[in-house]
Amino acid sequence: MALPESITTCLSQPVHYAICKLGFEKKDTYDINNVLSGNGEVCWQAVTEHVCYLESDESVDYIKSIRSLGPVCESVNLYFKSLSKEQFVIQYASWFHWTNCTEQVFLEVFDVLQYTQTTEIDLGLMKLTSCLERALGDVYLLKGNDCCPFLLRDLLASEQLADVFGQAVMNVLRVFIGSPHGLNLRNVLWHGFASPQEIPAKYCAMLLLLTAGLGQLLQTYLLQTKGVLVHRPYVIFISLEELDAFPDLNDEILSIAEELVKLSSFVLKTMLPFWITALTAFRKNRYADSVILLLPQLEVGLRLLFTTTNKCPNRLLTAESSAFYTTFDEMLAKHLDNEEVNQLPVVLEEPAMDFLWDFLNHQEGPRIRDRLSHGEINLETFPREVANQIIGFAITILCRFSDEDMYSFKNYLQGMWNICSSPTEEHMVLKPLMNCASCYRSRFHPISRLKKQVLECMKSIQLWPELPIVPEEQVEKIKRLEANAEADTSILISEIISQLQHYMPQNFFSSDDPINSVLTERLLVELCDTRICTLYSPRPVLEVVAVLRRISAQCHQVSQQVIAGAGLRYTQWVNKTLRSRQRHNYRRMLNSIKFLSPVLRLILLLISLELVSVHSVCKKNPFDYQQYLKFLKSVLQYTENLVTYTSPEKNKWDETMELTKRTLIKIRKISDRKLMLMHLAT
Repeated sequence: MALPESITTCLSQPVHYAICKLGFEKKDTYDINNVLSGNGEVCWQAVTEHVCYLESDESVDYIKSIRSLGPVCESVNLYFKSLSKEQFVIQYASWFHWTNCTEQVFLEVFDVLQYTQTTEIDLGLMKLTSCLERALGDVYLLKGNDCCPFLLRDLLASEQLADVFGQAVMNVLRVFIGSPHGLNLRNVLWHGFASPQEIPAKYCAMLLLLTAGLGQLLQTYLLQTKGVLVHRPYVIFISLEELDAFPDLNDEILSIAEELVKLSSFVLKTMLPFWITALTAFRKNRYADSVILLLPQLEVGLRLLFTTTNKCPNRLLTAESSAFYTTFDEMLAKHLDNEEVNQLPVVLEEPAMDFLWDFLNHQEGPRIRDRLSHGEINLETFPREVANQIIGFAITILCRFSDEDMYSFKNYLQGMWNICSSPTEEHMVLKPLMNCASCYRSRFHPISRLKKQVLECMKSIQLWPELPIVPEEQVEKIKRLEANAEADTSILISEIISQLQHYMPQNFFSSDDPINSVLTERLLVELCDTRICTLYSPRPVLEVVAVLRRISAQCHQVSQQVIAGAGLRYTQWVNKTLRSRQRHNYRRMLNSIKFLSPVLRLILLLISLELVSVHSVCKKNPFDYQQYLKFLKSVLQYTENLVTYTSPEKNKWDETMELTKRTLIKIRKISDRKLMLMHLAT
């Protein structure tokens, strides 16, 4: 990929003019005392009077407003520069409490205004806008709403916030961050369009002051209404081991990355400082900062790839207010807006696309960019493990698109390690990263989540033999009564397994003991390890997977209920606290779980076999597809009934046995008629 060296900005001409020049056209010196009272409170009327409106429909005239507010912003910036940190804390710290962000975030922004560095204004603004957005969402919910708008522009345009802060105040905010017609600082930064030092520091200063001013207005509102602002809890990353795609990044790898950044055609030279600062932040254990800086740069690099491969160079720059930006959503989609096939996935290849979808888009994934940019994550406790994955992925992309400069890169490595020039030896440090990248499989696509569900359910069922039970002779009477029903169940399961054996891996089926040889965790692990394409799954595939997931979830709930119920009843039996009917039900439970275990394991096997062949559903005509869905939903209905019958409140074990027999007959019939997906795949 050839790098357009001539690119010095990713802002289109009108956007560059609005951000970099418009607010400097008025040369007036504005008196800060017009905006601030003696104790530092914001005089909002003095600010709102600078917002101009169109005569035609009284909507905000963003061009005139930016021009008019320019000197005010400059005055605020100079004012903050004149304060010591102690003065700033005394006057303003309490006014930031409403945001629920730590004081450190605002102190960092204040420090940046004193000593403007290459990338720090941008970082400060990104953190400030995400913090502000989250806090405004909490205020929105103060008005009794269940959820707040996802998009900042819709949040700022809401009646709820206008009711709390006043429409004129909200219009001021929209000039800076809430409208594509205004400065739109939040989107320009978070989507990676702004180069270092393109965003004037005075806009950062103004937004800092406005955030404090909103805190002052909110305090007055809460005193008048006797309301209490409740903050939503931060998102906490659980099961961090699920995110573990790349090995831990050490200093050696990070040093290589710093050289790769300078050589890779994936990096626009004007954006180079962001990459260096992101890697430095990671070294300094500032993990949130490193990811906040790096995610927009990944988007810039992918946008360069996207526009090159799809031959649409005009989309590299910010869109005008009348059009959409080219963002992750568009770049990761299957088709372009003109319905042509997106060529970016061809260039990146499936593992890289899976990683991006996993970490950015899938609803059950970490959705790092969304959650950071919308202020849903506590920046102070952002986990190293997450930052490690994002940076590890970025390094592999840098390496993949550095071929044109590999000669100088090899020379760097040669000098670094003083080793021979063998490419194999030179790349040993990066090889584990590259291997992990090329082998990556989706972990948060519904198909991947179903695999995880199946294996977790199987582990739960495998605990059943370890459950404490009463002596065998005490349940023998019930055994004899139900022997025939249990035998019928075992025969049906064996027959179904016999029908399915041709669609399973070899060496699992044994005619001597079909149930225990096939219905094993080992078989499910092998089936779930089968690579299934998850990228751009067709709608029928997703619908089938959704039903299979619900079936698996119900099976797991049955297992959990059996484990909990058996443990409780055993304790009560030993302590002789069970009434006569409870003892009778307990005996029936002990007999029922012996046939329920192979039944649930059979259902998990069916789910796994169907999942391996799930893309075959697209071969079915509409009628057959609906009939197949009807069958799956009947199995779902069975498992839902199982949840009900095996609950502590019901204990309907006789009904469970009868219901199971009918369902097994239905499964055998469908299998015999070869109507499942596994039959289509062969």
